[in-house]
Amino acid sequence: MATIKRFEDLQVWQRARCLAVKLYRISNEGPFAKDFGLRGQIQRAAVSIVSNIAEGFDRRSNNQFAQFLEIAAGSASEVRAQLYIALDVGYVGKTKFDELFADVSEISGMLTNFMRYLKTAPNKLSHPKPSNSHPK
Repeated sequence: MATIKRFEDLQVWQRARCLAVKLYRISNEGPFAKDFGLRGQIQRAAVSIVSNIAEGFDRRSNNQFAQFLEIAAGSASEVRAQLYIALDVGYVGKTKFDELFADVSEISGMLTNFMRYLKTAPNKLSHPKPSNSHPK
C-alpha cells in the first residue's frame, strides 16, 4: 500500500465525504427538511463517518486508527438504519434509497477492510516530536 500523508487522500474518506453531501442535500428537501429529529440524526451520523476517519488518521498507532474506523463503521450502520426510516415514511423514494444504501454499504465494507489491514500492517511511524529549540 502506498504511503498516504493526508487523510484527504484516503479513498474511503473521499467516498464518505460525498455521501455526507448527498445526505445533506436530500435531507434538506421537502418534508424531510421539516423532520428536525431524523434530518439532524442522519446528518450527524454522516459527518461522524468523515470526522472519525480523519481523526483516526492522525493518531499515533494503527490500533488507535482502527478504533476510530470502528466508530466510523458504527456511524455508517446508523445511516443505513435511518435510511430505512426515511424510506418508510416517504422522505426518499426507492431509487434514491437504493443509491444511498449502496454508497453507505460500500463505505462500510471499505472501513472493514481497512481495519483488517491495519491489524496486520506494521505500526505507523509516530509523528515527529516538536523541538524545544527556537529558530534563531
